[in-house]
Amino acid sequence: MTNRRSFITLLGGAAAWPLAARAQRTAMPVVGMLNPQSPGTVPEYFDAFRKGLGESGYVEGQNVAIEYRSAEGRFDRLPNLADDLVRHNVSVIVAPANASALAAKAATSVIPIVFGVGDDPVKLGLVASLARPGGNATGINFFLNEVVAKRLGLLRELVPSAVRVAVLANPTNVASRSSTLGALEPAARALGIQIPIYDASTSQEIDAAFAAFVREKPDALFVAPDAFFGTRRVQLAALAARHALPTAHSGRQYVEAGGLMSYGTSTLDMYHQAGVYTGRILKGAKPFDLPVLQSTKFELVINAQIARILGLTVPPSLYAIADEVIE
Repeated sequence: MTNRRSFITLLGGAAAWPLAARAQRTAMPVVGMLNPQSPGTVPEYFDAFRKGLGESGYVEGQNVAIEYRSAEGRFDRLPNLADDLVRHNVSVIVAPANASALAAKAATSVIPIVFGVGDDPVKLGLVASLARPGGNATGINFFLNEVVAKRLGLLRELVPSAVRVAVLANPTNVASRSSTLGALEPAARALGIQIPIYDASTSQEIDAAFAAFVREKPDALFVAPDAFFGTRRVQLAALAARHALPTAHSGRQYVEAGGLMSYGTSTLDMYHQAGVYTGRILKGAKPFDLPVLQSTKFELVINAQIARILGLTVPPSLYAIADEVIE
């Protein structure tokens, strides 16, 4: 009887073992992607993230899952979306924007966070220092706002007659709006440029801003760096073309959609680096051991076709330093 019981126990264990092994094989880490915009709006960003993740051997759907949470341009939704990822107990939260990084940090002090922010992450309260983050968050600082003065100067070089440059900003992205305007105001004074501010956080408010431009006739438009405006880049380009308004932007995706020029750090590179850091954390690295990276890749993109339509001549000095000229 004892031998029979032992045989049954052994048989039961043998039957259970494949189930346990199969469960172990199918278990995979889950990455939470918390973004103000959906993956469909700028798919190349998410491709760059997956490429960086792949450098650690992780392939979406094979040995890692990605839970996407998008605020669809509504920043007030980010805290709830961050809480949802925490409830799902994801392995890492990726937050490639100021607002999503702050929402993730408020939601958890335990789950590792990989951020991408345009402002100083120390001032934002995300890390203790760049070299020693000291908590559950690290990532990339891509200097969106630090280069706004340079972008305004390049716009003036491309449109030398511009003395009144409208600024379009998102009032719901409070931190980014404040730092952008804080950098723009002294730069505009130095160049003798007036910068009336127009707020927009919906498609209808963008339309209203352009209706105001018809009345007030600015010489050019400076679009503040903001994920929501990235989702509306085709609308912005179409309205700018309709009103023959030169535009300056933070990233090349706007110029590819029909904007005049962009200058800033490479957002593609930021997403790629975020993927690399996420892969390293999944491999066992701790956020507090990974220093915050600072973007070093800046790019100037000019749409020469739009310049010609607007009757502008691209100076040879800008041709010489442009990373890409769209003909």
